[in-house]
Amino acid sequence: MSKGNTFENDLLKLIFNATAIGNIADNAGTSPLTNLYVSLHTADPGEAGDQTTSEAAYTSYARVAVARTSGGWTVTGNSVSPAADITFPTATGGTETITHAAVGTDASGAGKLLYSGDLSTSISITSGTAPSLTTSTVITED
Repeated sequence: MSKGNTFENDLLKLIFNATAIGNIADNAGTSPLTNLYVSLHTADPGEAGDQTTSEAAYTSYARVAVARTSGGWTVTGNSVSPAADITFPTATGGTETITHAAVGTDASGAGKLLYSGDLSTSISITSGTAPSLTTSTVITED
């Protein structure tokens, strides 16, 4: 079995734009998330991982908050992309190779990993590097 295309799109809109799915799910709650947090990883965090699994550790690295709105994420055709480039803090020290990115629920700490995947081109981090994910970065629900 698989999800229908309309539902796949609706699910992405629920997660990334906080848009309710009529008669199934809504964003109501005592404190719904207003942001999702994008992270960089040196290896695949895997389905059993959390936001800290293989997370980047270069000096000055931090996750980037992206609003759960259509201004933060573009959802179309069962795919989601950032509405603007996501630029991470410039490295002030350390070297590592970034091979994966992820989206999760927390600004720091273990946090729930929602989606993760490999980058089409790895990013070599050295002092002065400001890694970014462009609007052509895509998560597909299928």
